[in-house]
Amino acid sequence: MNKWHDNYLRGLYRGKSPQELYDQRLATVQEALDLIEDGDCLTWSTHGSEPKVFLSHLHTIAPRLEQGVTCWNTISRWEYPVTSDPALAGKFRIQTFFFDKWSVGARGSGLYDFFPVDQHLYARGVQACRSPNVFVAQVSPMDKHGYVHLSCDLIMTMENLYQADKIIFEVNARTPMVWGENALPVSMADVLYEVDEPIYQLQDPPIGEKEKTIAGYVAEMMRDGDCIQLGFGGIPNAIGFALMDKHDLGIHTEQIGTSMAHLMECGAVTNRYKRIDKGITVGSFISGDNFLYEFVDQHPRLVVRRSRYTNDPYVIAQNDNVVSVNASLQIDLTGQVCAESIGPWQHSGTGGATDFAWGAYHSKGGRAILAQSATTKQGTLSRIVPTLEPGAIVSVSRNLTDMVVTEYGVAKLRQRTVKQRVENLIAVAHPDFRAELRREVDRLMYY
Repeated sequence: MNKWHDNYLRGLYRGKSPQELYDQRLATVQEALDLIEDGDCLTWSTHGSEPKVFLSHLHTIAPRLEQGVTCWNTISRWEYPVTSDPALAGKFRIQTFFFDKWSVGARGSGLYDFFPVDQHLYARGVQACRSPNVFVAQVSPMDKHGYVHLSCDLIMTMENLYQADKIIFEVNARTPMVWGENALPVSMADVLYEVDEPIYQLQDPPIGEKEKTIAGYVAEMMRDGDCIQLGFGGIPNAIGFALMDKHDLGIHTEQIGTSMAHLMECGAVTNRYKRIDKGITVGSFISGDNFLYEFVDQHPRLVVRRSRYTNDPYVIAQNDNVVSVNASLQIDLTGQVCAESIGPWQHSGTGGATDFAWGAYHSKGGRAILAQSATTKQGTLSRIVPTLEPGAIVSVSRNLTDMVVTEYGVAKLRQRTVKQRVENLIAVAHPDFRAELRREVDRLMYY
């Protein structure tokens, strides 16, 4: 039980109006930083709820740190000295589930430790190791009931919030108000301060002909009434826009992105046929452009839930006709998927790749799709390879790999022999690499 629960049970907040409680806690970002003590364990919200002002100043406490501060983080959306400057290693130690470009750039410096785990187990992993005693979140302005809303990130925030004994709210005038468990009484904060900052804008790459072709293949496999999950990137975004003429789609996802808001706005999404959360769009975090943030604000049919719920494979599989769309960095000819490393070097993270592959695979009528271009590095490298690079991380077992889609077609792997998988994958590889793949098949004696 944290300090807020204890004070709540003792009745310390009774008889005070929400505004009085708010005003008692109103301070500056420097006063918030003054709460951080040497040896603390700190965590913060991310995606559309990243506390930008706090993190921009966090490095300034480094001179008074001897033991250092341990930080739990999922991904950083902005660049800060504390998450990108190798010189701060020793003052800060960031334990992360997902490498972003800042952590990739600081590799080998001692600033980061990578924590491998599926997304639905993030919070459990933190609690089993070292629970943060300091929690910082960007939240919406207070509503008339005395609540602020942690609107755009419930990946592992609620679990950490209730364990912390020091809680800091960065109240951003631009933060939307999204429904769900994320409504927090302002009395939970030890300190809050006000900012007026742009929310992080996730700009997906432009949709080109290759993306349109891949999206077209995927859209052909989608049926009215399907329940969808779309991952990060230009291709999943293109797929979302290719589904505008569908009817009665459902959404159960981790990321609620821009294309999903457009699908809801045009009426393609009704969530009518979902078996759980019927009528409601559900995700664990929100990240996109201004249209998305304005759309989700007080939307009556959209909620954010913890990742231990949204990404639990057993929960996912309770919906029928779940279609999960993700991507990979490499896939070998038997169906092993590497979605997070380049050889042994961590490049991103497992995230929800395994969660949704398993959930969709076990959903009645479900389909787990890997949608990606056939090549990378301007066409010089094939994503479909005879074997994964030495040291590459297997993010999704070949036993769960269902379908692979490139601009050259659809390769079905579920309930196929290794020989059939090899043939199907070569058929959707770039033509320039097919002969080489065929030679390697003979050498490796796949069949």
